[in-house]
Amino acid sequence: MAARGEALSAYRTLLRATRKTFAGDSLMLTESGSEVRKKFEENRHVSSDGEIRRLLEEAREASQFISTMIVQAKLSSSGGYEVKPAKEHAGATLEVPSEAILKSG
Repeated sequence: MAARGEALSAYRTLLRATRKTFAGDSLMLTESGSEVRKKFEENRHVSSDGEIRRLLEEAREASQFISTMIVQAKLSSSGGYEVKPAKEHAGATLEVPSEAILKSG
């Protein structure tokens, strides 16, 4: 039963992250919310403790990524786009495993 509570908490945290990150962008709010719901529904019946832990960690990482690595650009009155990173974005870095770097090159 503890896993159910953790899953619900991870779900809510992920939805909060998408609502904050995509505030004002109705398409992204709708699509990201649908994707989060779909992923959690797909894994509703997972019963293996190891798999549940892995999925919960994946949800936590996704929430962290959405909160710190995505910045919405807004169309300015001059016709260009402005990006205003929030304090959550300060110092954020993305670690790419070395084997991923080698394969992409």
